[in-house]
Formats: sequence, structure tokens, C-alpha cells
Amino acid sequence: MQRVSVLCVGKLKEKFYIDAAAEYSKRLQRHCKFDLIELPEVRLGDNPSRAEIDRALKTEAAAIREKIGSGAAVVAMCVEGKGCDSVTLSEKLQQFALNGKKGVVFLIGGSFGLDEGLKKEADWRLSMSAMTFPHHLARVMLLEQIYRAYQIAEGTAYHK
Repeated sequence: MQRVSVLCVGKLKEKFYIDAAAEYSKRLQRHCKFDLIELPEVRLGDNPSRAEIDRALKTEAAAIREKIGSGAAVVAMCVEGKGCDSVTLSEKLQQFALNGKKGVVFLIGGSFGLDEGLKKEADWRLSMSAMTFPHHLARVMLLEQIYRAYQIAEGTAYHK
């Protein structure tokens, strides 16, 4: 069974996001060894400088790197990544397993995104859309898409 982790910077606060994430996390347990890991976001003032943001992102990146297991495929969720449809995501997850990857780790940054170095180290940079979403909503959307990917691979009627 494939190991899939979603590493997120920041905690969900709104109940509707918490409930949605919990539902998809529960559904995913039937298809993979699933972990959802929340890491603390570095707190910044109201108008941080670019240097302050970069330092915060580097600090968050160090915490993320500590949680990424060796041999896992790393997918950085970022706006400059390449988009794909649900079928392609399903195929990519299967391809990672066939290529001997021990698991897949999806990275979702905080309100300022992910450190550039971390994105460059990733095996795949994936964008959900050219539109901007709150990172809490992006988490729920990603969980649904991972679940959908497994449903596609299994040939269920979930994906129409």
C-alpha cells in the first residue's frame, strides 16, 4: 500500500475546513497509508519585508525537510507549478509507485507559500490553478483530488 503524506504549514481553524479535511483523510485510509502533518507557520508582522518573509520561509523549509522521508517523491504545491487534470494526477501517483518511490509527500506552504529552494528540490511542482486560493482551502481541494486519483485508478463511478 502506497504511503501518502500531506505536509502543511499552518493549522486549520475553521470547522468546515477541519470537517472536510477529516472526511477525506478518513476516506484515504482505505486506499493508502495516509498522514496529514501540520507544521507551525512562522509568525510575521502586518507588513513584513521581503527579507523577513524569506527568512520565515527558510525556517519553515527546514521543518518540512525534517519530516520528508527518504525515498519519497516530493510534490510542491505552488502557483508556478504545472497544472494537470485528475486522470493525470492518478497516473502520476501510480508512476511514482512503479518507479520505486517509497511514498509521495505533498507540500502546502503557509500564507507566503514555500521556500524557493524547497520547490527546486521537489520531484514535481504542481499547481491547482492559475487562480489564488487560501492555503486552507487548497488543502481540502488537494485531499479530494488525491482521493479522486485513487478512485480513478480503481475504476469506480466517483470520477465521472
